[in-house]
Amino acid sequence: MKEIIFPEGFIWGTTTSSYQIEGAWNEDGKGESLWDYVCHNLGIVANGDTGDVACDHYHRYREDVALMKKMGLTAYRFSMSWPRIFPTGRGKINPKGVEFYDNLVNELIKYNIEPVVTLYHWDLPLPLQNIGGWTSREVVDAYVEYAKFLFDHFGDRVKKWITFNEPQIFTVLYYSLGFFEEGVAGGFQASHLVNVAHARAVQAYRKCEYSDGIIGITLNLGTVYPKTDSDLDKQAMHILDSLNNQWYLDPVLKGFYPNEILTALRQKFEISFPEEDLSLLKSVLPLDFLGINNYSCSRVGVSKPEDLSDILSFLESHVQGIMAGEEKEEGRKYSELGWEVCPEGFYDLLIRIDKDYNHVLTYITENGIACKDNKIEDGIVQDEDRISYLQRYLEAANRAIANGVNLRGYFIWSFMDNFEWHHGYSKRFGLIRIDFETQERIWKKSAQWYREVINTNGFGMET
Repeated sequence: MKEIIFPEGFIWGTTTSSYQIEGAWNEDGKGESLWDYVCHNLGIVANGDTGDVACDHYHRYREDVALMKKMGLTAYRFSMSWPRIFPTGRGKINPKGVEFYDNLVNELIKYNIEPVVTLYHWDLPLPLQNIGGWTSREVVDAYVEYAKFLFDHFGDRVKKWITFNEPQIFTVLYYSLGFFEEGVAGGFQASHLVNVAHARAVQAYRKCEYSDGIIGITLNLGTVYPKTDSDLDKQAMHILDSLNNQWYLDPVLKGFYPNEILTALRQKFEISFPEEDLSLLKSVLPLDFLGINNYSCSRVGVSKPEDLSDILSFLESHVQGIMAGEEKEEGRKYSELGWEVCPEGFYDLLIRIDKDYNHVLTYITENGIACKDNKIEDGIVQDEDRISYLQRYLEAANRAIANGVNLRGYFIWSFMDNFEWHHGYSKRFGLIRIDFETQERIWKKSAQWYREVINTNGFGMET
């Protein structure tokens, strides 16, 4: 048995997001969000599911925080719903929405659970989507107003802020999939304006009354491996890494974009970014911390050089392959979502980021696995496969820390089963099982295991 112990003061948490758990989609003055519209109108969510009720956390937050306390969490990362606070995106504030988050934050503090707040986790107020969404600088202005309000109102109690969750997903990925008519070009433009919004929010936080906390951003990142040792596959690996990792890391941690992609954008779409924007990105460096979301790794290969002649088309084909379900390789384990269980990729990612980005302070803001979770014995969900996954990833994190990586905390996705975007309720990531018909909260074996990890600041693992 190998004993794995984490540094003193290591933060143990879980993560959720507003649209995925709160429900109460149109109660108490909340405005309509982009995802309300998607669920009600576009027919792209599995089984016609919506976030209308979700986990009913809006009404059951006290029960949920009590479960967090019982689990022993030292921190809880959640997002605030922009349209619950500003129903149309800007202008008039909704007092009931503010009251809900006041109550939630105070409840967490009462139990000594640190609130870690994400300002934006994809639930854009619909009126702002209707004027161009993240391709519009007017939306950037509205976001900064929203951020300033949160800092001023909650900053006396919230000391860890995250500007955005996974910009790649709601910009380049969604646009590449045709969710928005602007296509790939719009996706890259949106990703840049999100970086502008991030930098302006960081500026605003550092000037606000309660600037004694820290502020960062959460990126979804993953190691890319070549499928073979061929030069062509290694070239594909380099390109995909630039598109999936460096495009998002470099601007927020170095203040510039990878030149290879910028050149491709100029040539194909005549896109370039104003010099004052790039100066803005540099002006807020160094960033206080980086949040990393990681679940898996990528393995990429191509059959002929022409596949790489247009790197933006290569990205589109890769995205389509992911959505179609890429072929599984014999001998590798995969989650219910078809994502490879890849703790070595997690380790390599942490080492690489620490080395390439000046030993940046990091938190794992999401890590977890979707499992069937159908077997219940003595009132406990038997999810040994989730425990095995978490053990392997936490062992990799511990090894990275031992090798000098500046990692200070770990947040499991997710505290409880929830609405998983276009998968609806068909995939379960939670430590707590939700019966979506009765809203009963049911402990999983992994939740009991995690409670013990937190209590001992580590765990034993079979060698």
